[in-house]
Amino acid sequence: MKKWLVPLIVIVGIALLLFGWVQGFYNNAITLRNAATKQWANVESAYQRRADLIPNLVETVKGYAAHEKETLDAVISARAEATKVSIDPTNITPEKFAEFQKAQSGISGALGRLMAVAEAYPNLKADVHFKELMSQLEGTENRINVERSRYNADVEPYLNHLQKFPGNILAGIFNLKPLEFFKAEAGAEKAPKVQF
Repeated sequence: MKKWLVPLIVIVGIALLLFGWVQGFYNNAITLRNAATKQWANVESAYQRRADLIPNLVETVKGYAAHEKETLDAVISARAEATKVSIDPTNITPEKFAEFQKAQSGISGALGRLMAVAEAYPNLKADVHFKELMSQLEGTENRINVERSRYNADVEPYLNHLQKFPGNILAGIFNLKPLEFFKAEAGAEKAPKVQF
């Protein structure tokens, strides 16, 4: 056997092991990112469902509280702003993520004001259509929360994979960007004041 053949076999063996390890890292990163991206689509779907319910809710309230035009316009405006903001989860920046969350918070705030208006109209609160819309909206808000939690649960293993050594080096080489977690909105840590 030739002297150079043994070192060549060792070098080729090490190269194949290294290639397999890098390939495994990259393929796992893509699998984890795709799971988080798919879950992001579920988050957007839940937000879209909420946006789709709003016009019906506004129309129902309009019939009872026509002079509450400012509140109704604020809800419609917030919905329009929120539906304009769309982001690609695989290329998300903290700024874009904050913009998305701000737009969705705008809808939440506008809906809160709309619910306060609805409290002043007992006939509206008794309306079957209004009750059904409120039930659907409540269910949708719960779905949004669940989907956001699932998204965060899918982002965590992806981030761990990218940030642990030596994966962090390979992530930089392959230009694998981290994804953002959903975080509580500013001021959410303070309990709302309830007055009777």
